[in-house]
Amino acid sequence: MIRNLVLIAALAALGCSGSAPGVSALQRISAQRAIRTEVEAAYDFSRPNVPGNLMALYAPTGPILSASGGRITTSRDSLRAGIQAFWTNVGENMRDAHVEWTAMHIDVLAPGVAVMTATYRIPHKQPSGLPHVIGGAWTAVFVLRNGHWYIVEEQLSHNPFAS
Repeated sequence: MIRNLVLIAALAALGCSGSAPGVSALQRISAQRAIRTEVEAAYDFSRPNVPGNLMALYAPTGPILSASGGRITTSRDSLRAGIQAFWTNVGENMRDAHVEWTAMHIDVLAPGVAVMTATYRIPHKQPSGLPHVIGGAWTAVFVLRNGHWYIVEEQLSHNPFAS
């Protein structure tokens, strides 16, 4: 159902120029602001429980599709395990890490559907003290449920030249 809604909204948006039909300027600005705020807060590594903060971006029910590292994850449990593995193996070893959003485009396709495409860098120090940067690009489809924007599909691409 949601996948069909996203597809229909995306196709409708492709066929028009300017604002998506049925989306007021206030709805567009409100959605863009809410999504940006949620994403930036989730990726604030100074806050406790980073894996939980990241998981809060995803829809609490229904299917979730996440493509990253040449794999597709299709369940919340698998996604949670992947996020936890990243944080345990990489995130907890980054010193003075912070996310720099080098670009963030949020296109509101319908009153309850939006797509964010962003690029990011995470400069930090390795445990040895050497500077290092990871980064990439991220596209995520958000749906509005019960007044909150949640990711239902995403694709992440690592940039091997981020440093």
